Formats: sequence, structure tokens, C-alpha cells
Amino acid sequence: MSGMLSFLAANWYLVLIAVVVAYLLGSVNTAVIVTKIFTKGKEDIREMGSGNAGFTNVLRSVGKVPAILTIVCDLLKSVLAVLIGGWLFAIAAGSSENIDAVIRVGKYICGFFCILGHSYPIYFHFKGGKGIVTAAGMMLIADWRVFLLILGTFLIVFIISRIISLASIISACMFPVYTFLLAFFFDLPNGYPWLYLWLCTIAAFGICVFVVIKHSSNIGRLIRGEEKKIKAKATTK
Repeated sequence: MSGMLSFLAANWYLVLIAVVVAYLLGSVNTAVIVTKIFTKGKEDIREMGSGNAGFTNVLRSVGKVPAILTIVCDLLKSVLAVLIGGWLFAIAAGSSENIDAVIRVGKYICGFFCILGHSYPIYFHFKGGKGIVTAAGMMLIADWRVFLLILGTFLIVFIISRIISLASIISACMFPVYTFLLAFFFDLPNGYPWLYLWLCTIAAFGICVFVVIKHSSNIGRLIRGEEKKIKAKATTK
């Protein structure tokens, strides 16, 4: 544990560079850009439908092709941010015995700041999306095991409810749970330090809280039974 603490303290500048790059990449909000392209600059996705600059609102308000472009680009920017974070931490870790743990911590940290940038983009007056697709890209690269569990959870809830927001909220709540359990039962026995467990779990919990807060209006509609379901006709627009 002390070794990882020493690494983070000694390489604070790399942590700073990594999080700034991740935030700036996250701030490239695809939903806003794609909507302006497809409407020839006449519309802002944040003034359409639910007002959210994300995949679901693009699907409902603009159409399938823009929605597909949005989800692909949001995934790619998250993947790039996480890979950069892992690369920077790997360079600094050198031949450290805990290099794998250090790299994964770097990926979690950068994933968090990429999501932060997506939701509060510096390029678009700090008004962005809710970070679900961006979080998925982060999970895929940071820990594919968590990604598969979250994907399974999302699909099960969505198939049953047909409500994306409900599936997103439940998946977000399970993120720190899956992260902790996998790290505790599979990573610690392989020599990963305890600090790795807590840092990754705290990052996952922070993302969970962040996503739930961003979905506060959806939670209100879910409680009132007013949240819209995804239907066949909504995807043919």
C-alpha cells in the first residue's frame, strides 16, 4: 500500500496531466456536435426533447443514424482517455511490482474525469450529458469483467422495463459493488495492494453517485410512472 501511495505522491504531475487530458477529451460532446451537423447548425440537442446531450435524446429527437454516431464516438473518446491514463501511469510505474494495479488505478481515475468532462464540457458552457455511454467505454478498458457484468445488468433491466434510464441507474448502482467484489476475490489474492481495492471502489462509487444525481429528474418521473419507454416507433424517426 505504501508503495502505491509513494508512486502517486512522486508522480503527481502525471496524474494531473492524465486527468486534464481525460477531462478535455470527455468535453468533446458528440451529441451536441452530431445534432448540429445533421440539423445544419439550426438545432441544439440541449434544447430538444429532454434537454440531455446524450444518446437517448438524440435517438428520440434527431434519429437513428445520429444516435449511432453519438454512441460510437462517446465510447471511443472514453476508451482513448482511459488508454492514455493507463499509458501515462505505466511509464511512471516503470518496473514496479504493482504495475498492473497502478495502471488500472490510472484508468479508473481518467475514466472518472472523462465522464466529468462529458457531463460538464468546457467547450459547451459546462452543459452536457449524463455519462452512461462514456462510463461504459471506461469500464470496457479499465476492467472488462466489470463491463460484462454491467452490460448484463443493463440488458436484463432494459429488456424487462424498456426504460433506458432505469437500466442506467441500476447499472450505475451496481458498478461499485461489482468493482469491489471482483477486486476483493480475484485481484487481492494475486498480490494487488489494498489501496488498489479502495481507490478503484471509491472511483466507481463516485461515478455511481454522479450518474444517479444526473438522473434525478428521471428518478422523479420513474416514481410518478411518467418515464418514457423505448418503443419500435421511437427508433424509426
